[in-house]
Amino acid sequence: MSIFFEMLLSLSACGPLTLTIGGAAAGDPLTATVVESEGGYRPARVAMIDVSGMLYNARRREVLSIGENPAGLLHEKLEKARTDKRVKAVLLRLNTPGGTVTASDTMYRQLLRFKKRSGKPIVALMMDVAASGGYYLACAADSVVAHPTTVTGSIGVIVQTISFKPALGRIGIEAEAITSGSNKDAGSPLSDLTDEHRQVLRSLVDDFYQGFLDVVRQARPDIPPDRFAQVTDGRILSGEAALAAGLVDSVGDLYDGFKLAKQLAGVDRAELVVYHRPTNPVRTPHVAAPPALPQATQINIAQINLGESFPGISAGFFYVWLMDPAGTPLR
Repeated sequence: MSIFFEMLLSLSACGPLTLTIGGAAAGDPLTATVVESEGGYRPARVAMIDVSGMLYNARRREVLSIGENPAGLLHEKLEKARTDKRVKAVLLRLNTPGGTVTASDTMYRQLLRFKKRSGKPIVALMMDVAASGGYYLACAADSVVAHPTTVTGSIGVIVQTISFKPALGRIGIEAEAITSGSNKDAGSPLSDLTDEHRQVLRSLVDDFYQGFLDVVRQARPDIPPDRFAQVTDGRILSGEAALAAGLVDSVGDLYDGFKLAKQLAGVDRAELVVYHRPTNPVRTPHVAAPPALPQATQINIAQINLGESFPGISAGFFYVWLMDPAGTPLR
């Protein structure tokens, strides 16, 4: 073992030790980079805005970084596109399995507000995954383009509960909660999930699911009722299957989405621009703009927060589709 790591381990024995590796100013103003140009003097612009990863209204916490708030970053990019008079449309590139119910709805409402305030159309472009909360966001677009190999759908709500009580009992540990009401500890990992608890949680899931259905129905009014019930039962679909089901408008790629955005904006030629932090240069339209380098990359010798790597252990209600390590969908 090197002397360096021996020193770190000895210091960590005295208490939590944080090592700052470096950082970037995540609060720096966004800058626009042209990643595709069709020529001409000061042509119109289509702003490509990336939404990637889990959706929640908090700063991303990963193994070795603390990044940006997805909801906050989307708002900032939409404001940049709204106030840039050369931007005539937005290409919303989605690569997300969804996230929390509230974050998904917050970001959806941001997109609707952008369209109302700016009058600029939005084309959603689905990449690898645009499922559950990702599809929720796509419902705010004027048109939706999916790759043939996109995984989408998973329209539904999940709240995951887990109980440690049986395991604790086997080793002689008993947990008891003093609550103000019979449902205060509903979903607690240290309590049994009673029928009453289950009914309370089910009621919330049903309410949030109905809200999701209302959003999809508003965006897709032409899907027949029998087919609508089928495609909104939580199943996932490929881009091709989603087109056949009426959940998307066309199948294509980035250039098809770019062309459609120009058509909806009524422009013949345009630049495709990406917004990013100055410390995260973008040179090609085929690589999603990173959300930002962390403000301070830290290693805490006493604790590593796995954050987004294990979203299933977070409390809350989710519009999300994920695969567990065994390959089983978690919807």
